[in-house]
Amino acid sequence: MNNVSNVNLAKSTFKEKLVDEAKKAFVLTLYLGTWFCALAFLAATLLDERPIPLSIFGFALIKAGITAKFLLIGQAIYPITVDKTHGIVRSLLVESLIYIAIVLGLNYLEAGIDGVLHGKNFLVSMTAFGQADPLKIVAFSFVYWLIIWPYLMLAGMQLLLGKEHIWSLFFGSKNLSSN
Repeated sequence: MNNVSNVNLAKSTFKEKLVDEAKKAFVLTLYLGTWFCALAFLAATLLDERPIPLSIFGFALIKAGITAKFLLIGQAIYPITVDKTHGIVRSLLVESLIYIAIVLGLNYLEAGIDGVLHGKNFLVSMTAFGQADPLKIVAFSFVYWLIIWPYLMLAGMQLLLGKEHIWSLFFGSKNLSSN
């Protein structure tokens, strides 16, 4: 009988983890999607595209979902840790650069796979990421870092202070009395 309860506990724990990961992916996709749609809108207005094609927002949301998954893969490989003696900023600075490297590498891989799906050579397609312009890759990485940094800071604060406390700080709590 004890083995049955252990199996049920493992199943419920797996199910809870799966639901938690899906929620994290959804929220992160919404966060990144907001940024990517804003950047797509900015790019369309800078290029004087009229009318602004709605498809760019769909592509931005798809890219946000892919990038969210890449970031979550990066976190699975290299989990977020915060050293209280160094504080959140110093603790997460190196990790943020590692996450950028992981996402950048996965974007190169995605470009290669996309090329193969369109009948092109994998390595040629992979190296064509960012139009093979190092300056564009640096700009992409910097903008991505600026987008990811608040997310990592929030995650670090949640690790140190607890998710419930952080959510009540940002959005209020029914349990807290107002003075």
